[in-house]
Amino acid sequence: MKPTISQFYGIRVVMFLKQKEHNPPHIYAYYGNDQAKFLINNGEVMEGDFPKQGRKLMKEFIIKYKKELIEMWETEKYKKLPPIE
Repeated sequence: MKPTISQFYGIRVVMFLKQKEHNPPHIYAYYGNDQAKFLINNGEVMEGDFPKQGRKLMKEFIIKYKKELIEMWETEKYKKLPPIE
């Protein structure tokens, strides 16, 4: 299962609930036909292709909600996070 944890500017952010099976901690982002895996530690693209502006927005999102994202990763209990503006 991969629940949507936030949406903003056409980007959908999701996290799998079985995190410990595939470290390092990361989230996925989808924008149109583009998708990428982002490291929670630093907001960098781990794999995939994402537009430059989308990468910038995702890094901002990860920096803003890093504590919450790590908590979700560790507890495997997700919650919706507000979009960035």
